[in-house]
Amino acid sequence: MEEKFSRLIFIPIAAVIFLMIGYQYVCPADSNTCRFRSVVRQRLPAFDSLYSEPEPDEDFPTKITSKFNFSERDLDRHVDFNIRGDDVMVFLHIQKTGGTTFGRHLVKNIQLEQPCDCMAGQRKCTCHRPGKAESWLFSRFSTGWSCGLHADWTELTSCVPVVMNKKDKKNVEKNKKSHIARRMQSDMNGKEIAHACPEATSRRERGRDNQRVSERKRSIVFAALLCGERSFYYITMLRDPVSRYLSEWKHVQRGATWKTALHMCDGRPPTQDELPACYSGEDWTGVPLTDFMNCPSNLANNRQVRMLADLSLVGCYNMSSMSELERGRVLLASAKANLRNMAFFGLTEFQRKTQYLFERTFGLRFIRAFTQINSTRAASVGISEKVRWRIEGLNALDVELYEYAKELFLRRYQESRQRQHQEERLRRRQERQQRQRLHRNYLVELLRLGGGGVEEDEEEEEVKVLEEVVTTEDYSSQVVRW
Repeated sequence: MEEKFSRLIFIPIAAVIFLMIGYQYVCPADSNTCRFRSVVRQRLPAFDSLYSEPEPDEDFPTKITSKFNFSERDLDRHVDFNIRGDDVMVFLHIQKTGGTTFGRHLVKNIQLEQPCDCMAGQRKCTCHRPGKAESWLFSRFSTGWSCGLHADWTELTSCVPVVMNKKDKKNVEKNKKSHIARRMQSDMNGKEIAHACPEATSRRERGRDNQRVSERKRSIVFAALLCGERSFYYITMLRDPVSRYLSEWKHVQRGATWKTALHMCDGRPPTQDELPACYSGEDWTGVPLTDFMNCPSNLANNRQVRMLADLSLVGCYNMSSMSELERGRVLLASAKANLRNMAFFGLTEFQRKTQYLFERTFGLRFIRAFTQINSTRAASVGISEKVRWRIEGLNALDVELYEYAKELFLRRYQESRQRQHQEERLRRRQERQQRQRLHRNYLVELLRLGGGGVEEDEEEEEVKVLEEVVTTEDYSSQVVRW
């Protein structure tokens, strides 16, 4: 009697399990073709929260017009940033690009094992590595203006290693890097660089004959740095050139000068003749936009290109070393190469995408989401179309650089999103297969325990049918979504 009762209980349980397995086969976890599943998701949104993909950005273009040729290496950006080791993140802060806001995110808004210590009333925060009294971040809000006020790429690449080595107590590593640098300087053709450190071989474009010596010197410095254990990951922010230019004008109009900036290049600052001042007083307070545009030595013109390029290639601030056209061509090519090879750069106009790409690049997470603020001082300035054309002419190099940077940024974002979607689909497929294996093992065990009087060959037949149902390949998961 008890055996008969147990068999009666076993039949509905087995039927329910078979229905569940069949439903998993007909309606996979990532399928939207099942009416019942869609109803469950609408009524229970939390049910699908673990497997949902990120919502697409409203401002993301459905199709990016490709004007520049980027390699797979240019688009695939992932950095194995070792915050516990000797890696250093260097923030190149260009004026009026939202760098102050982004800099505060770096010291106050990143989830870290050992967060930066920011004391009230102090401008700088202490950003030490876990268990070490060493800084992993080189920026205005961590180390201060250690290489000068708003140091550019030329200054930072020469200054940051020196400053960090002074703060480093490991004299052995410092002597090792000095030895490597001296050995590499013996061959100015760069052959020793490729032999001693292949990954550090300079990738920058070769200029004219009178520029190659300076470029080789810079390659030697890079090779000496990268051959050591410490790596420097440069990051920066860019902004629409017209908006940035107007924002800088409004800032200068309120009294800002940045006159304490060093502008070091090839070991010396520019002379008064090379970089004459645009004003005679203490500052340029109240300057009209026309006067601001009329100063030929105004560093606001093409500031982003100048601060990202290697100024040693064009004789620093000596304008007589080559023609203006040739100088602009070399600077723009250098700025594009340096920007492309940086670990990361963001755009002020795309705050959410900037946050997303930074997190994907470095494997770090921000605590709070970035906020897109469009009501800036530059946006409130009303200018005529003629004035806009003139500003674009004064910043022609920046306009071309920003166009290049914007396409590279959006294509990196698109590439990263597609890769993330693939990772999510793979994860869901693996989880579904794991659940199916658990169902199969459970049913086999249930058949073994509940079918006491069943013939052995009948049990094997049921298990065989079950395996055929479970192991059927899910082709719907391989359909490409357009």
